[in-house]
Amino acid sequence: MKSTFLFLLLFPISIFTFAQSKDFLLLKRGTNVRSQIRFYPGEQITYKSTKLGYYVTDVIKEFSDDYVYLSENILSLNDIEAIAIRKKDRRNGTLTAFNSLILGAGVILLTVDGLNSVYHEGEFSIDKGVGITGGILVGTGIAMLPLRYKTFKNQGRNKLQIIRMRLPD
Repeated sequence: MKSTFLFLLLFPISIFTFAQSKDFLLLKRGTNVRSQIRFYPGEQITYKSTKLGYYVTDVIKEFSDDYVYLSENILSLNDIEAIAIRKKDRRNGTLTAFNSLILGAGVILLTVDGLNSVYHEGEFSIDKGVGITGGILVGTGIAMLPLRYKTFKNQGRNKLQIIRMRLPD
């Protein structure tokens, strides 16, 4: 009983002693929360610096008020020209799902009409209207494949901001 009481007394204290910061780099466009992207310490970031002119991949170590400390570099927010967000932006998942839906609908439409004609008429044929509709769906799906949010450019309405959320000592 005494050990349980001691554990319940000391456990909350130990949580606060091992608490880490929740600092992050916020990429935002306007005020829409859905289009905000966050990078936390320990994550990989691919960025293009105004000083280098090409993309570099590095790991975020920590943040200060104006600087991002990486494993190989120290960056000011003003030095970041663009950040690659292809894997990080959740809107790309929505685009991929929508693209798969359109491609799948076109392929299923053409397949079902072809199988239906084989079943009813004994030979493979596709109705003209179904062929046009299925072709438009497949063509639209293929045309949408390269559409993705690839980079976040630090200009205009786009803003980079370091958010520091330290717990009190």
